[in-house]
Amino acid sequence: MSNPSGPPIPPQRRRLSPDQYVEGVLSRSRGVLGRVITLFESRRPDDRALARLVLDTLVPHSGRSIRLGITGVPGAGKSTLIEALGLRLLAEGHRVAVLAIDPSSRVTGGSILGDKTRMARLSVEDDAFIRPSPTGTALGGVAGHTREAMLACEAAGYDVVIVETVGVGQSETAVADMVDTFLAVLIAGAGDELQGIKRGLVEMIDVLAINKADGENRPQVDRAVSQYRNAIRLMHPPESPWIPPVLPCSAREGTGLGEIWAQVLAHRAAMERAGLLAERRRSQAVRWMWDLVEEQVRRMLRDAPGTGDLAARLESEVRGGRISASSAADRIASALGLTAPPGAGPDGPGPP
Repeated sequence: MSNPSGPPIPPQRRRLSPDQYVEGVLSRSRGVLGRVITLFESRRPDDRALARLVLDTLVPHSGRSIRLGITGVPGAGKSTLIEALGLRLLAEGHRVAVLAIDPSSRVTGGSILGDKTRMARLSVEDDAFIRPSPTGTALGGVAGHTREAMLACEAAGYDVVIVETVGVGQSETAVADMVDTFLAVLIAGAGDELQGIKRGLVEMIDVLAINKADGENRPQVDRAVSQYRNAIRLMHPPESPWIPPVLPCSAREGTGLGEIWAQVLAHRAAMERAGLLAERRRSQAVRWMWDLVEEQVRRMLRDAPGTGDLAARLESEVRGGRISASSAADRIASALGLTAPPGAGPDGPGPP
């Protein structure tokens, strides 16, 4: 049927069966893998039911990759470093997936989705898969279904999965909670070097790279490396199973990347020797479960008849000081059928 007001409307792609999605992923089809991740990101109830079925079937085929999270300040060269590191890993025989968390506008909901452009060389490689995902309204700037996408990439045979975060707010914590090794990329020459990194981030990272160690900037990088090493030693006792190394690198020139990857592998080996890697992944899976429970409660609040309007009215009353936040929360929970038993507090029933 023609469209008189514009170009012809392309036909909607046929939805695959659960078996076709699974078989496509396991046969390493990048096209099907992309469609599976799109399915995971869908908010339609029928898509969510299909996504759960597909994911449950893929889970036994996942878990065999090195999961690397990368964060950093704006302008630190994260994407350049990821592309250079990814190309190096491909040359060593790895298959690399990059899940690049893309910042969404809180006003319009739009996102840049430009990671394939920023990693143009890596994106055309047969053994690489790059998937930018909008953050949407997910807590901490991390796409709500990044964990699901990571499992699908592992099932598709990618043995290195890199998660790049926007590096703002609570996104570092969210990414650290889904990877094995957490790498921060910083730059020198921004004044007091120790002001460029938050204490909480220092406590989370496993490897710290100071990028742009080239040309006239090299002396500043060396000073920054020394300062960060001293700071990290003060925050990590000598008996710690792992003290994060601080490494200079130049993503533009390709220097220092081998050392960074060697430390990623060394961290993984140290975690395995201490029996911490498997426990870390088990704990992450449990936290993921509770994150999804909270997400479903928020969806119930948004979709249940009448509760959205009630929440809006109560929010206005809380803003105006006409009702306490705790009373408003109780009324919303009651509307959802989640009323706590008499005498129960935030940690369970109170004393008799």
